[in-house]
Amino acid sequence: MRLSRFFIDAPLSLGQHELPEAQAHYIGRVLRHSAGDAVQLFDGSGQEYLGELIEVGKKAVRVELREQFAGQAESPLRVHLGQGLSRGERMDWAIQKATELGASEITPIVSERCEVRLKDERADKRLAHWRQVAISACEQCGRSVLPIIHAPVTLSEWQASVQADLKLVLHPVAAPLESHAKPQNLAFLIGPEGGLTEAEVEQAKAAGFHAARLGPRVLRTETAPVVALSVAQQLWGDF
Repeated sequence: MRLSRFFIDAPLSLGQHELPEAQAHYIGRVLRHSAGDAVQLFDGSGQEYLGELIEVGKKAVRVELREQFAGQAESPLRVHLGQGLSRGERMDWAIQKATELGASEITPIVSERCEVRLKDERADKRLAHWRQVAISACEQCGRSVLPIIHAPVTLSEWQASVQADLKLVLHPVAAPLESHAKPQNLAFLIGPEGGLTEAEVEQAKAAGFHAARLGPRVLRTETAPVVALSVAQQLWGDF
């Protein structure tokens, strides 16, 4: 039987802990675990903890953590993904897969052809939702460190602030990824559903980005980060 693994948004240590309400509800009411079941917890610090549920009640779940060990190592290639903001499931998919593929940071980008506009309370809710998507992806794929999910910013704001050894904007007419020297830090810019305008691509180049292509076919906005991160991890990371 597969060992259940959960992220806890609080510092963990050996000994007994009462789990936060959300995780307690999920463990007790949804998964219907009971006292005596083994669990594995992580808090995003890079450490993992093995323990046993010692109380599973309607209002509280307690666990005793008995073993601490180093979690899965992060890729030596740090990637900051600037992902064009897209609708609903497409954005969720991009964030989920980028997390599984080792992205260190993800920033939703508002560009000219974005069909989504987020403001105030709605933006806060979407950011919380995207962070939960990343948490669930980490729980599934074994990552011990969560990627940073930033609040949406405009394309010009991101270009001015992002720091990386190599900055790439995906474009169908450009040199392939492998033509670039190995970086330690990489920034990827991927357009929204309608793509980046030629003016935006030129703006990116002026900000220090190099155009790069993934192949002869034009990829959807949610497919592009999967392919781009897979190729980058194969060339320079831990694949």
